[in-house]
Formats: sequence, C-alpha cells, structure tokens
Amino acid sequence: MKEIDPRQIKRAQAYELWMKAPNPKVTFFKTFDVTPLVKKSLKQKYKFNMLMDYCIGKAASGIEEFYTLPVGDKLIQYDTLAVNTIVKNKNGEVSSCDVLYSDDLEQFNDDYLKYTQEVNETCQNRDLTDSMVIGTSAIIDTTLDGIVGMNSDFHNPFVMWGKYQKRFFKYELRISFQFHHTQMDGAHAGRFLEQLQKEMNHLR
Repeated sequence: MKEIDPRQIKRAQAYELWMKAPNPKVTFFKTFDVTPLVKKSLKQKYKFNMLMDYCIGKAASGIEEFYTLPVGDKLIQYDTLAVNTIVKNKNGEVSSCDVLYSDDLEQFNDDYLKYTQEVNETCQNRDLTDSMVIGTSAIIDTTLDGIVGMNSDFHNPFVMWGKYQKRFFKYELRISFQFHHTQMDGAHAGRFLEQLQKEMNHLR
C-alpha cells in the first residue's frame, strides 16, 4: 500500500468533487440469482456466506477502482484485496474478520474457516490494514429489500444482504452495495454488480 497524489490520477476531479462532500456515498440495490451458490453450498458443504464473499472478491479483483481508497483526506493505493465478514463470537456479540482474497476457492475457504473460528473464540477483530477491504454484512434472520449503511469515516465499499428467497425453481437475494464516490462512479459500481452475477453463475 502507498499514498498517491490525487492530482496525478484519472480520478483527480472526483477527488475534488467528493472528498469533502457532506454525503459522498451512493447505495445501489440489485436482485441476484444465487441458485448456483445455494446448490454448491448444499452439495459440497461450503458456507453460503463464504461463497458470497469469494464471488465479491473475485468480481472486485478485476476492477481497477477497487484498489484505491480514500483514507482520511488521503488516497491510498493497495496491491491486494480482502473481504470482511461479521462473526458472531462466543459471547453472543459480533466481531469483525478480514480474509485476504485468493483466486483459489479452496485456499479462500480454508482461510475463511480458520480465521472466522479464531475470531469467534478470541472475540478479537482481525483487521488487514495493508489490503483494500470490502465490507460485508449478512442479516440472515430476515429477508430484506435493501440496507443503507452509515455515512461515517469508514469509506470502504460495503455489500449487504439478508436471507435468500426461493422463487419457483431458483433462489433470489437482494443485495445492497454502498461505495464512496471518490473511489468509483456509478458505471464502475454497475460493472462490479454485473460481474458479481457472472461470478455466481460460473461457480458450479
């Protein structure tokens, strides 16, 4: 990771427009066909949320804008991506766990299981400060039409969802994606969401 001069990048104008804006974050809502993930989860005993996190990381890894993030009043460029997941710890509270994205599903799954279990037992957050982290939050107790995150100093992109629903012969899931306008425009976010569906479809 390294600090970069915002005047020297192609998003210099976006930096000037949105870094000091009172509400620089945008939220998109989209319904996904998660049938391949549900089937793979049931057949091969993978955790559904792990598969979601893997597909999110894979879709984001091919989009340049995900590697640059506003941190405070600076722009930081990263070489790697991680996906954050919220873990219910042994005390019944929630802790945060960052998992480095790997293109290898088995490696990502091993890391996901290892570190979420570690966070569950220690009740300590696992933060990867040298990677650009995509936040996620799964509210699996209910179905949701959408979620809008906080307008806080946490500028990382954030993907949120509830419980998936069965629709005839497929499973659907409504997903919210929040991003900072300095990091990307709507076109980049739209491309990420389209790629996310493709990654789900390919995960057989």
